[in-house]
Amino acid sequence: MLLVVGRIGRAHGVLGEATIEVRTDVPDERFYIGAKLFTEPQGNGPLTVTAARDHNGILLLKFAEANSRNEIEKLRDTLLKAEVDMADENLHEDEFHIQQLIGLKVETHDGEHVGVLTDVLNLPGQDLLAVETQRGEVLIPFVSEIVPDINLETGIVTIVPPEGLLNSDE
Repeated sequence: MLLVVGRIGRAHGVLGEATIEVRTDVPDERFYIGAKLFTEPQGNGPLTVTAARDHNGILLLKFAEANSRNEIEKLRDTLLKAEVDMADENLHEDEFHIQQLIGLKVETHDGEHVGVLTDVLNLPGQDLLAVETQRGEVLIPFVSEIVPDINLETGIVTIVPPEGLLNSDE
């Protein structure tokens, strides 16, 4: 499965390095020399990493296919994707890839259908689940007290919504 692992930012220096907005918990496993990264849009890649380094907490990458500052600037905002085998992922019991969650049904602990999970918003305070309901989008805090169970086999996210979260009283 292809997962988004980063986004190309602005060029750094004149030697064709790109700043990278990292979107993975394991950057060393995704951005190593020789790594082949797919891109979105597809026409911008694939890209092969030729150098990787940290510069004041910012990941800088060089690619075989883009050797100058101007070529990197043309790639700005390109999403970087890596092939990830979900079976080999050493995720903890309560860790998921966003792509695994999108499209799951959301139900209350009583079995009442709420909607379909459409996105996971990664915010500084906490993550939020975006759920499309019949009444529109609802944002649900992604915390264990409210989201006690995610079953990938059945495709159901179980929630225990606090009063008022779903605005069921009109």
